[in-house]
Amino acid sequence: MVEIVTEALITCPACGFSKVEPMPTDACQYFYRCEGCGELLRPLPGDCCVFCSYADSVCPPKQNAA
Repeated sequence: MVEIVTEALITCPACGFSKVEPMPTDACQYFYRCEGCGELLRPLPGDCCVFCSYADSVCPPKQNAA
């Protein structure tokens, strides 16, 4: 059994600010406001959530599917 990662380092593409954030384990997170510049991040086309687009780990639902 693979251990599910529940925290990820998310990085804002607008300003480069990074922060470790908890990821929801039962849903995808569609919006994230950068604490560095205030940019509201949304998933890139084809991604289910902001973690899949901008973090160093994909979201737990996608981890479970792999």
